[in-house]
Amino acid sequence: MASPGAGQTRAGPSDRTVRPPRTVRSARTVRPSRAAPARAASGLRRVALRLGVPVGAVLVWQWAAWAGGSVFFPTPARILAHAHTLWFSGPAGRLFLSDNAFAHLLPSLGRVLGGFCAAALCGVLLGLVVGRSRTVYALCDPVLQFARAVPPPALVPVFVVLFDPGTRMQLASIVFSAVWPVLVNTADGVRGVDPLRLEVAAVLRMPLAERVLLLHLPAALPRIFAGLRISLSLSLILMVFSELLPGTSNGIGYQLVDAQSRSDLLTVWAVIVLLGVAGQVLNSGLLACERLLLGGRREERARPDPHRTRPQRGGVG
Repeated sequence: MASPGAGQTRAGPSDRTVRPPRTVRSARTVRPSRAAPARAASGLRRVALRLGVPVGAVLVWQWAAWAGGSVFFPTPARILAHAHTLWFSGPAGRLFLSDNAFAHLLPSLGRVLGGFCAAALCGVLLGLVVGRSRTVYALCDPVLQFARAVPPPALVPVFVVLFDPGTRMQLASIVFSAVWPVLVNTADGVRGVDPLRLEVAAVLRMPLAERVLLLHLPAALPRIFAGLRISLSLSLILMVFSELLPGTSNGIGYQLVDAQSRSDLLTVWAVIVLLGVAGQVLNSGLLACERLLLGGRREERARPDPHRTRPQRGGVG
């Protein structure tokens, strides 16, 4: 006969096997509540680090300019106040833009964006054509490298001869100088497509348009954005340089030369600060577009492939 003690020992392990799932479930329900404050704290820490360095640099600048008392190096507070009076003191119906902003700031911004968009479109299209063929790439690569190595400001006098001084000459100089980084990076990105995918597309008889949109363009997007960032900075530089030439009647560069001729140092510093802020804002917008288009792909690349990392099971029999 079975003793009562034996029955108790049999019921004991069954009770123990029921308890661990309960503790695991309770731990899983607690984890999200603990992770949310950690994410918020890390986000605040990142924002503080990003803003801490610029704010600290401005404070050091303010203290150094105030302590020096030099006329040639005004304080950031005076520069910002002068920039507000110069460009952002208009009525609310005009988005607080003054007449000076409509006369100089908006035309320069239009030239930068127009030249950059035209250079980006031409660079991506030509890069897709050049990168798809090894023969075309081998023939065009020396010319592309030569054109990319020429300093962009050196080409401005050539465009002054070809075009009359004005908006056409400025846009032509911006487009011609900013197109090469996008073109070269796009061609390099297209050449990096996985050959296995190209073979599968050939077997499936995929049309050319679908190959470009589904294979070449997604593979080249990281390199395209790298070229776009370089092209954006070149567009801003060429905009200012082209507006410094004689014959220009408006723009930030024209306002800079005019302030220098009048020894208006506050306006000179305000233009310099405005160009830096404009470059930072445009670059941040481009980086936001890059994260929007490539964020999911970066996460997929960061995840390990289970088919490649999974160890083979089973012995050699």
